[in-house]
Amino acid sequence: MSRSMFLAAILLVTATGCPTARPVPTGATCPPGSTLTYDNFGAPFMANYCTDCHSSTLKGKDRHGAPLYHDFDTFLGVMQVANHIDSWSAAGPNAVNEIMPENDPKPSTEERYQLGEWIACERAKQGADDAGLPDGGAPDGSLDGGAVDAGVDAP
Repeated sequence: MSRSMFLAAILLVTATGCPTARPVPTGATCPPGSTLTYDNFGAPFMANYCTDCHSSTLKGKDRHGAPLYHDFDTFLGVMQVANHIDSWSAAGPNAVNEIMPENDPKPSTEERYQLGEWIACERAKQGADDAGLPDGGAPDGSLDGGAVDAGVDAP
């Protein structure tokens, strides 16, 4: 990448208000006997903290920079980018990620650990491994192996 391209990328990230912290996979696991489900945890968590921006019903500026197809108003929408959510918002033994949400209200640290647990349990139910599936993102939780997602909607 040339110096001018690098500077342009930095300016884009700065201009869009994208967080500067680096996403880190939490390493969360599903403990035996976990009672967290989509109905009792996942859906309410997403509704409380995420769907003001990450909803399939929102378009353009109403998404406040949330990337297209990062829609958390359905189970499938969440699971398609579960690694991304884990690396930006959840907590586990390897990281406590507080990159998202940027605005209030914010989940407590305990809720972030529960998010990591719930995602790990759903992965286990689906037979997905922790190396990047089911969402097809890179193992570091990013979508493309580490580039910062500027959150700019396509036209």
